[in-house]
Amino acid sequence: MASARSRNFEGWPLFANSFRPFFLLAAIQAGLSILAWLPMFYGELSVTSAFAPRDWHVHEMLYGFLPAVITGFLFTAIPNWTGRLPIRGSSLVALVVVWLAGRAAVILSADLGWAFALAVDAAFLALVVAAATREIIAGGNWRNLPVVLLVLVLLAGNVAFHLEAHFEGAADVSIRVGIGVVVLLITLIGGRIIPSFTRNWLVKFNPGRLPVPFGRFDGAVIGLTALALIAWIVAPLNTVTGAAMALAGALHLVRFSRWAGDRTARECLLLILHVGYLFVPLGFLLHALAVFGVLPPSAGVHAWMTGAAGTMTLAVMTRASLGHTGQALTASPATQAIYAAIIIAALTRVAAAVLPAHGDALLHIAACGWVVAFLGFAIAFGPLLAGSERRTLATMGVPAPAR
Repeated sequence: MASARSRNFEGWPLFANSFRPFFLLAAIQAGLSILAWLPMFYGELSVTSAFAPRDWHVHEMLYGFLPAVITGFLFTAIPNWTGRLPIRGSSLVALVVVWLAGRAAVILSADLGWAFALAVDAAFLALVVAAATREIIAGGNWRNLPVVLLVLVLLAGNVAFHLEAHFEGAADVSIRVGIGVVVLLITLIGGRIIPSFTRNWLVKFNPGRLPVPFGRFDGAVIGLTALALIAWIVAPLNTVTGAAMALAGALHLVRFSRWAGDRTARECLLLILHVGYLFVPLGFLLHALAVFGVLPPSAGVHAWMTGAAGTMTLAVMTRASLGHTGQALTASPATQAIYAAIIIAALTRVAAAVLPAHGDALLHIAACGWVVAFLGFAIAFGPLLAGSERRTLATMGVPAPAR
């Protein structure tokens, strides 16, 4: 449905559907932000932001990059949920401009003022929540409203981040709120699309054992996950939190084992979804170990953010970009290289927290892997997202699919 509507759009294809500009811009921002972050971390570069360097880095990943990906996914999925037309054209351009204004306001907030930067930055998620709520209510698709409620919590976390950074000198609780929302979104959305996509592919290409469909067990795991994350937000190093984290991690491993991911090795476009989700239970288990003093807390954070969030966003962006532009759902060599780079980035970033003696070298490897993955996506998929499907395929030497 989405691809057909995009072909009927008469303007620039970049603004025919939300995934096109937001996936492309999110990838560019993710890559460039990390290119800037390492020099900032070592004191070789500074920006005119009211945020401390660490807070700027965290904010632009958590409340800049990820909301763009979430928006691209959400406003591409909602038309399929509701049967309504997608947000596109001038409305989509306006939304993109607001997101870009937020990025500029944050980086120039020392000159513009923290309150002004907060207002401009928060406006984007406020518009996303308002537009998504309108579409879901108009389409009567109430069962997907929890996704919008989580985006509303993400908006509250963003506002709290600005307030904490200004009044307390550094953000803390608001960082955990944002991470908690992202992890919960991955468990909620990933838990539906991964077994569904896996089932569809296995039925067609590798008949046999199929994923267990979403059921009461999945609902119970998501509920416990929410409780564990709330405990972590309130008291991250409490022993009760540690026990809840360990239990959640174990249950997510059981959930993961029910999706037949081991049978998807022939198609990397599908396998990467399973690999990305595996970082969710890993993050919970690493957090549990941190509570009991075995590992630093940052190990679990980076398993979730670099591992789960980084890998899952690329997995979804590549698949959606291909599927919604009418391409074959298979991972090209360039796409497989993107996947390899993000996995290297995730593993080495977690290792840098666990092995501080080798931290500098591992940080540089992780940063390079992340930059290659996201800027690689922008280079490989940018022409497809920004131009016409047929023209892009011709420039790649690939025949356009028959209509």
